[in-house]
Amino acid sequence: MPVKTISGFKSVLSGGGARANQFAVVMNWPGAVQNHGTITTPSAEDSSFLISATNLPGMTIGEVAVPFRGRNLYLAGDRTFEAWTITVLNDINFTLRNAFEVWMDHINSMSNNTGEEDPLSYQVDASVSQLDKAGGYVKTYNFEGLWPTTLSNIDVSAETNDAVETFEVTLRYDYFEAGTVSGTTYTKITT
Repeated sequence: MPVKTISGFKSVLSGGGARANQFAVVMNWPGAVQNHGTITTPSAEDSSFLISATNLPGMTIGEVAVPFRGRNLYLAGDRTFEAWTITVLNDINFTLRNAFEVWMDHINSMSNNTGEEDPLSYQVDASVSQLDKAGGYVKTYNFEGLWPTTLSNIDVSAETNDAVETFEVTLRYDYFEAGTVSGTTYTKITT
């Protein structure tokens, strides 16, 4: 086994390593939000700046236990995806908060418990990308069929000084596609 050195480590940690604070989110909005008369549809820039934390998605391949003579043979099962959560900085106009409230009301109305039946009218696509230190896109996850399930409360307190309000949104999606980006060209990772 070769001797591990600091220069050897630097040579394999390309770009100085991916930085957790270098990311971008692109959030699309359904027609119900875009066509709502009383709120402003958030721009791509609003989402990019105001979504202050999230995660790059993970996945799980389940296992199927098949009994055989007192032992189990484990085979690959179905793939599942965890919900995706974002943390949002609340601006004084409640730009993203209003959009999520309208979106969720479109899915299921607060006043009469009715809602949209066609998933295509409330599901959208979104993406989260890892950026390099120069702001270039290096890896992108595209979420397909995304919609919000939970909009957290916003804590307020007379004792809190010098803090911007935040809230979390939990979203479900059908699946994601992972890819790499070079310039403006997206290449889907295939197996």
